[in-house]
Amino acid sequence: MKLVVIMPTYNESENIIPMLKALHEVFRDIKHTCEVLVVDDNSPDGTGDKVREFSRDNPGVHLLPGEKAGLGAAYLRGMEHAINHLGADAVFEMDADFSHDPADLKRLVAELDDGADFVIGSRYVQGGTVPKEWGWLRRLNSLGGNFVARYIAGIYRVRDCTAGFRLIRAALLKSIDFSEIRTQGYAFQVALLHEAVLLNADIREVPVHFTDRRYGESKLGPGDILEFLYHIGGIRFRSYRTFVKFCVVGASGVVVNLGTMTLLMALGVNKFIASPIAIEVSIITNFFFNNYWTFRYRNNRSRKRIRGLKFNAVSFVALLVSYLTFVLLSLWFPDVAPQVHQFIGIIPATFINYFLNSYWTFSEDKR
Repeated sequence: MKLVVIMPTYNESENIIPMLKALHEVFRDIKHTCEVLVVDDNSPDGTGDKVREFSRDNPGVHLLPGEKAGLGAAYLRGMEHAINHLGADAVFEMDADFSHDPADLKRLVAELDDGADFVIGSRYVQGGTVPKEWGWLRRLNSLGGNFVARYIAGIYRVRDCTAGFRLIRAALLKSIDFSEIRTQGYAFQVALLHEAVLLNADIREVPVHFTDRRYGESKLGPGDILEFLYHIGGIRFRSYRTFVKFCVVGASGVVVNLGTMTLLMALGVNKFIASPIAIEVSIITNFFFNNYWTFRYRNNRSRKRIRGLKFNAVSFVALLVSYLTFVLLSLWFPDVAPQVHQFIGIIPATFINYFLNSYWTFSEDKR
């Protein structure tokens, strides 16, 4: 297997050569073929020139120059080159400033060898740390950004969504539709992780000790934070597709529900008996559509019959709400067509159905 470390750089001339030498030492202890791809945004401090000179005596080091367009753009350029031109089977994302310890590469590789698709060097799982000397503002910035990524973008099961130290299989990257990732900056990390979650990738976190850079200055500024917050909202909007799918299934259930009820009443079945039968028929069809379409991407390891029992339990609650609404409206407004009462009863039942099924029946397996 061939692994390529992708390092975006801009004005990292003081760090780049020590980092390349440190990586070469670590590569000796990794059983796979390892190379480095430095994606330099035409650094005015000569970072690219130093890499070019170093690569003359080290054929496993490559330079990919380009215009400065943001962290996400650099990674996209690097991933395309590493996979299509260097033949990478997996790629690392890694900073060049020693905030990520090169020695930790081996532990990330071990998880990849164990079957993982996406391995994160995590600061926020047990055993992971951030620098003790960080002030409250720096800590708030880091924790706040990660909180926003987890709970607004909806990546709940990952503890460190904004980590920049990661190892990703090329096969997973080839499966991702990068046209859906519209950010060029720091939010790219969250957007890429979100796509991996949607594809039900095996995502694991390895605790790491994050340290401050040795030389140079951080590239993260106020503009990057605003861009991050803006694009996180767009990522969350993509998550609403699940609810939209659920509503489409629900709409088809309405057709099944009303159609079944009308048919039964035409056959002479009493409306108070036809109503619950129609509801149950629509519950059964809705389960199969939701199981194989709406929540198909979720990592839920429970057996289908268990999910079916949960779905029916939730649907029973929704049935009671819907049927109670139908009975009350029929008693209060006897001159209105029964189908109207039936339709109104479907509305509160739909919301109960979605939230209970989303967070219980088809919930993400936290393991």
